[in-house]
Amino acid sequence: MISLLRQVKSAFLILICFMLIACGNDEDRYVIRIGHTLDPTHTVHKAMLVMRDALERESSNSMTIQIYPSGQLGTERELIELLQIGSLGMTKVSASPLEGFVPEMKIFNVPYVFNNHEHYLSVLDSDIGISILQSVQPARMMGLGYYDAGSRSFYSTNKPINNPADLLGMKIRVQESQMAMKMVSALGGSPTPIAWGELYTALQQGVVDGAENNPPSYYLSRHFEVSPYFSIDEHTAVPDVLLISKYVWSELSEKQKVWLQKAVDESVVYQRTQWQADTEDALKNVKAAGASIIQVDKQLFQDKVSELHESFVGTDLGEMIARIKEFDRD
Repeated sequence: MISLLRQVKSAFLILICFMLIACGNDEDRYVIRIGHTLDPTHTVHKAMLVMRDALERESSNSMTIQIYPSGQLGTERELIELLQIGSLGMTKVSASPLEGFVPEMKIFNVPYVFNNHEHYLSVLDSDIGISILQSVQPARMMGLGYYDAGSRSFYSTNKPINNPADLLGMKIRVQESQMAMKMVSALGGSPTPIAWGELYTALQQGVVDGAENNPPSYYLSRHFEVSPYFSIDEHTAVPDVLLISKYVWSELSEKQKVWLQKAVDESVVYQRTQWQADTEDALKNVKAAGASIIQVDKQLFQDKVSELHESFVGTDLGEMIARIKEFDRD
């Protein structure tokens, strides 16, 4: 029954997007429609407003972007599928659900690949990061850039997570990512994929015992109200990825492509700068609201996933991990 309802919902969303069309004309302006699942108060949405304004400026107001936030056009997986068939112009999704379409994206859900935040951002902007971004093209999409989504940590409803042993027997919500599921299993938890929009209720009703995400998402979703223990283990750094439909990209002139890429780049700079401030504010605000912020010994978590890392030796993923580690020493 649930599967049938989801199919009906997906068909309805596709119909709506066909009615909207991925792009069009608005008073002689070329309009690109972009959907995402985050709240309008989120840094990502604010960055998209910067992108829209920059595109209008660069194009002398001949192009603009129309933004649909808060999952109005579907889940991240649904947004990717709409992009593939050209029913949506652009989207921002986490790299996690992308791995179901682009295997190279698995690298971001391998725990403790990056040594710190600076290393993570440096890799994103390197040839390695660009190569991963370009890997979406066979899936009928074009990668335009990465937004910073910081590091992901665990939060829980009934007890704090101080070490991996505390995860035993706990159902932990994960995104639709096989690698994220392997990561949680390696740490001792029971991974449970649940859509982001359904997570608050799932935590409240005990469908899951916890989840994992970055501090701003933990705060803006108000998950701290039902999961008051936030353990900073920073197991993964999973970026948000800005994508455009290959169909829409092919319609743009060379000038329009340059204008759009400049607008994206400007929004990336804004978003990454704002992200750090928002992360600090989020931790301060949830603590003021009564949540417990727990500083854990990360080495305990790193040691727990050592066998998972060893399982990648000799594979393409293992080679990518080695390249990233080597990059830190360049």
